[in-house]
Amino acid sequence: MKIKKTTQTPIKRLWSHWYIRWAVYILGPIALLVLTAQWWNPIVFPPVKNANMGVSFSIKQTTMLDLDWRATYRALLDDMDIKHLRLMSYWDIHEREQGTYDFTILDEQISEAKKRGADVSLAIGLRQPRWPECHEPDWATTLDIVEWRQSLNNYIRTVVNRYEHNSTVISWQLENEFSNGLFAKCRDQSIVRLQNEFDLVKSISVKPIWISLSDQGGYPARGPRADKWGFSVYRTVWSTGLYTGYATFPTPIWFHKLRAEIIKIGTGKDIFIHELQLEPWGPTDIPYLSNAEQDKSMSTKQIKTSLLFAREIGPQDIYTWGGEWWYWRMIHGDPSVWNTVKDEFRKAEEN
Repeated sequence: MKIKKTTQTPIKRLWSHWYIRWAVYILGPIALLVLTAQWWNPIVFPPVKNANMGVSFSIKQTTMLDLDWRATYRALLDDMDIKHLRLMSYWDIHEREQGTYDFTILDEQISEAKKRGADVSLAIGLRQPRWPECHEPDWATTLDIVEWRQSLNNYIRTVVNRYEHNSTVISWQLENEFSNGLFAKCRDQSIVRLQNEFDLVKSISVKPIWISLSDQGGYPARGPRADKWGFSVYRTVWSTGLYTGYATFPTPIWFHKLRAEIIKIGTGKDIFIHELQLEPWGPTDIPYLSNAEQDKSMSTKQIKTSLLFAREIGPQDIYTWGGEWWYWRMIHGDPSVWNTVKDEFRKAEEN
């Protein structure tokens, strides 16, 4: 008697392996949760109400985009009605020659903010937002390490003393993402230098000192005990690592909230978002990307999604990233980005 053979389909053959079944049992629910997160996240993680929505502003970015920085800045203050700003005190701009300081531009920015009742969190130190991250004047690159540290400390002291009694400046943001070495290698990245700079600022200022961590990880286990800790939140970026193309960080809200809670328990300090991505991150600089290419990493839909995501993390203070680009896109014929951000800010501040 012949035994009739049964042929299994490829799917059945795969399913016959126990490890395939277990992978489906474990990864299936996770995938389902990720894919449906946009519907259940606001229920499990209610968005923070009455958020303090701010924006970083960099004169270097306006130069890269070939913008009039004053027109850009005033549009953010007047039309967007921004009330919370992160401004930069770039060393290579304000001390182009050693010992000679010119704060004309920064004075004007702070003065314009004050006229409109806006406040400023001022970035200080060597490492500040925007490329090349380490904003060092040419003359400083020739100094030996002892002279270099002394010159940097002199500059930090000058900035802090200048704005210590200006009520528009509410805090210092010391050394932007100091421990993040992925994008730039700054000179002397020792935690000792960061601690020394922190102690220097504390000795001459009563304003709070905020320090920013990186995006996906980092705990302030060593170094200064900041008055507030900052996260950056990036969602979709151009990757050139193992994979080349656009990649979306899978980091869930609960991870950011858990990290914030661990920092809160360990340090007794709250967190804030110092940099929420609201501009494209493509394979080249923005001026060389079409609108369609820009939208692959930052569309009006993504702006809404990212702002909701940040509010669901829960910090009261949220500083966004990309104000110069919103204006650039608007004056190049597409006001949709500008109007979307404006509408979403009002919702975040009022609800």
